Amino acid sequence: MMSPLRVLVLNDNNSDAALIEQELIPAGMTVEKRSIQSADALRAALEELQPDVVLSDYTASGFSACDALDVLRYESPATPLILVSETINGLSAVSCLRNGAEDLVIKKNIRRLPAAITTAVERRGPLSKLTSRQVEVLRLVAEGHRTREIADKLSLSIKTVESHRGELMKRLGMHDVVSLVRYALRSGLVAITP
Repeated sequence: MMSPLRVLVLNDNNSDAALIEQELIPAGMTVEKRSIQSADALRAALEELQPDVVLSDYTASGFSACDALDVLRYESPATPLILVSETINGLSAVSCLRNGAEDLVIKKNIRRLPAAITTAVERRGPLSKLTSRQVEVLRLVAEGHRTREIADKLSLSIKTVESHRGELMKRLGMHDVVSLVRYALRSGLVAITP
């Protein structure tokens, strides 16, 4: 039997958190609400709770969803972040989605949240098959670094980098570097700059 998905909600608003819990608990998910004010506080919460997914409004507690994405990208790349908001604020939504947010759920459509979480966790699942070194290599490949540059940055041999890249393709079920780059961008391992 599969254990329930662990959901970390970054939110100060108790009524919003209650609304989220009301949708997720019947779907068999466990919910933990935290008020996060800094990157260090998020790192500590990730270490303690090891959530499967993080939910956030654009600017929860003054610590924005984009700030949370920056932490997740390096600390827990397999953990997706889903925006849950009252409305769509064009610039904020686009910025967060470009930086790797997996989805955006409007509160009036909160019933779609359990399905959005399940889809996001499945999409990010392949990242959990990778070692931290493989994630580093994937990130550098997606940033456009050549094999020699990656080897120099990570103090590895060129053959070791090539081996990591081959293992990445095998574990992710991809057959070319373009697919790896697309996946890394889609998974938020690399921020998309305008």
